[in-house]
Amino acid sequence: MAAPKKYPDELRQRAVRLYRESDPKPVIKRLAERLVLHPEVLRNWIRQDQADRGEREDRPTSEMAQENRRLRKEVAELRRANEILKAASAYFAPELDPTRRRSCGPSSRSRRSCSTAAGGEGHQKKRAGSGFPAAW
Repeated sequence: MAAPKKYPDELRQRAVRLYRESDPKPVIKRLAERLVLHPEVLRNWIRQDQADRGEREDRPTSEMAQENRRLRKEVAELRRANEILKAASAYFAPELDPTRRRSCGPSSRSRRSCSTAAGGEGHQKKRAGSGFPAAW
């Protein structure tokens, strides 16, 4: 959320209008003192008004600055989404790999699938006729 404005928009419009309509142009510092403003605030307002009117090329117009802010937010949001997708693809990549061999380790759920996948009896030798591993 943006910080609240320090000066009302009416004051800004009035100050810029006073500067534009004065002939000869007043010293910005003196005009700022009369309006109880910091001189740099008034100077920035005048420069922005000149840019908005096309009199200055060294500053973006207000519309361009607003569009830039919107685009920066959009880029940040897309980068966050991209990072999430990268993390998810790294997490799920092993499951989607067609060349991956099945794990027949202790965490395997089905011993039958491991024994058939390994092409033999499985990891443990069974006691003849009992169906239990030899260690039991």
